[in-house]
Amino acid sequence: MKKVTLGKTGLQIAPINLGGNVFGWTLNEPESFAILDAFIDAGFNFIDTADTYSWWVDGNKGGESETIIGNWLKQRGNREQVVIATKVGSQNREHPIDISKAYILKTVEESLKRLRTDYIDLYYTHFDDEKTPVEEPLAAYEQLLKDGKIRYIGASNLSPARLKASLEASEKDGLPQYQVLQPHYNLIQRATFEQEYAPLADRYNLAVLPYYALAAGFLTGKYRSDADLGKSQRGAGMKDLLTPGNLRILDTLDNLAGKHDTVPAAIALAWLLHKPLIVAPVASATSKKQLETLVKATEIKLDPEDLSTLDEVSAS
Repeated sequence: MKKVTLGKTGLQIAPINLGGNVFGWTLNEPESFAILDAFIDAGFNFIDTADTYSWWVDGNKGGESETIIGNWLKQRGNREQVVIATKVGSQNREHPIDISKAYILKTVEESLKRLRTDYIDLYYTHFDDEKTPVEEPLAAYEQLLKDGKIRYIGASNLSPARLKASLEASEKDGLPQYQVLQPHYNLIQRATFEQEYAPLADRYNLAVLPYYALAAGFLTGKYRSDADLGKSQRGAGMKDLLTPGNLRILDTLDNLAGKHDTVPAAIALAWLLHKPLIVAPVASATSKKQLETLVKATEIKLDPEDLSTLDEVSAS
């Protein structure tokens, strides 16, 4: 599969970022290994996780996803062939959101141990406590970059104001700059990114890797009525998305999927990949069939009419 350069970094990635939130949640370790193997066999190489995945599962405390990925990397011996992104700062059962320097320097060591690696390719500020000065996490990353424990940094879930302040602090104080932005962006949630984050990403040449690229599964078309909400562990969270406007988006995806001989999810991902700032949407997979959809999304060439139709039906 053709690789692309991740923004201003030197990382070469295939244009889908596999979401690791399902590892240790809806997939156990052997099932996760099977998906990871199939993902790599399909020509992909970019895996996303976080230090707190999946703390929300009964009996979990966070770190389960990193542990599974680390065990897989160790068993397969393929660390140099894989790009690993993880995150710091999120809450779990034991601690609140925290992006202090001390917390980052402590937590990165825990992530490295679970991932069974000496370095992390892309390290994100996951959430923002909104009280730590923006220079402080950047100073922590400066030390980690110097020590070779991380290679590049990114931001996710920072407010536009705090993101802008961080980028300005990097320029003013000579601190490391965020190279990647991971925002919430998809066909049914467009306005915040397009109006508030896209101008910053464009100005500072940030590579954009949207999460919830399929709206937690809604854009697969699996959920179209209240009767469908029991189809998965995520189904309960889909009820508020069952609006007339969103159902029209699904109908449009159905029509374009028929035109391109594919499934709605592949069209939704392809729409993102046709956006100029987007490099690699984050999408999870729990089956080989879902992985086939990720491959197909990278192959689809939407024409101007397709893109215009999707833009119009999903306009806020």
